[in-house]
Amino acid sequence: MLTIGIPRESMPGELRVAQVPETVARLIAGGAAVRVEAGAGERAGHRDLAYIQAGATIVPDAAALHARAQLVLRVREPRLLESGTHEADLLESGTVLVSFLNLHTNPDLLDRLVARGVTAFAMERIPRSTRAQRMDALSSMGTIAGYKATLLAANALGRIFPLLMTAAGTIAPARVFVLGAGVAGLQVIATSRRLGAVVEAFDVRPAAREEVQSLGATFVAADDLTDASHADAGGYAKALTHEQEERERALIHKHVAGSDVVVTTANIPGRKAPVLITEAMVRDMKQGSVIVDLAAETGGNCELTRPGTDVSAHGVTILGPLNLAATVPVHASQMYARNLLAFVQLMVKDGTLNLNFEDDILAATCATHDGRLAGVPAPVPAPDPPAQVPA
Repeated sequence: MLTIGIPRESMPGELRVAQVPETVARLIAGGAAVRVEAGAGERAGHRDLAYIQAGATIVPDAAALHARAQLVLRVREPRLLESGTHEADLLESGTVLVSFLNLHTNPDLLDRLVARGVTAFAMERIPRSTRAQRMDALSSMGTIAGYKATLLAANALGRIFPLLMTAAGTIAPARVFVLGAGVAGLQVIATSRRLGAVVEAFDVRPAAREEVQSLGATFVAADDLTDASHADAGGYAKALTHEQEERERALIHKHVAGSDVVVTTANIPGRKAPVLITEAMVRDMKQGSVIVDLAAETGGNCELTRPGTDVSAHGVTILGPLNLAATVPVHASQMYARNLLAFVQLMVKDGTLNLNFEDDILAATCATHDGRLAGVPAPVPAPDPPAQVPA
């Protein structure tokens, strides 16, 4: 019988858990035994008793968990603990690990996993395909991040979002400008519209226009930046010419200056985030305006962003939040657990592991196997997977 281990996440500020009682019950119904580290789900709203009632066994610590687990499901990559122990060293040879591995920022992790003989799958490398849609954890976390980013902006802004007609006069709605209309950007649009804001969104991908307009926002783009040649086969935006970049910046500058809130979501796989908002643009923004930079983890789309810090510059508040999905741990865990469940079902047959590397999803996500690298790691998107908007 396959034994699956669910550890308590050790990353500071990480409140999510890889499996919730609902999905644990489904894993057990599929013939697996599930062991959960004590307290693993508490920060996401799930007590140990709920896992026991789902059929899982609670184990006291990480060492006990990893000693018997054949398949380990995590949210974040194994890391070096304050005790000096690296979590990768707890994994037994032949163990299968499925997690966000963030390989572009953790190159040494691959060496450890290879040395331990671990087969590792990176959830950030799930293909953007119809078949893999149920496993697309980046999109799930992007949905959460876009929602929470809008609330952060509303909280930091010194005015309300909706139009109000009161005895004291009419209050005009806030104007929100979204850079990048991918999963996170579309959620920013939807949430801002629910709050009553007037929303505009920029994206160079032609397919984004219909999605933006369907949510009641105005699509912003120069005509020569929105033909099909600017999107690659995976739907990501491609690099622009110098002349196109200049026109893009001028267009962005105009709309940034007229907005109360700007939310940026632009990342390029495996690279530093493009700088789309310069200090000169910030200087031209309204006093009291807010920027929420969802690309802060990869450097930021705003020139003045400081990852993990709130900055005040030229009368503008610039937020650089990190790991926003973890701040909504209940639903983020629920969504991620379902993504993982769908992925695990690809590799488990009749209660045993069946790693078929001819499966395009398993092949694309595998990072290490049989004591070696499983090909050169593909470029990895940041935690939030918006539409890519090059600088």
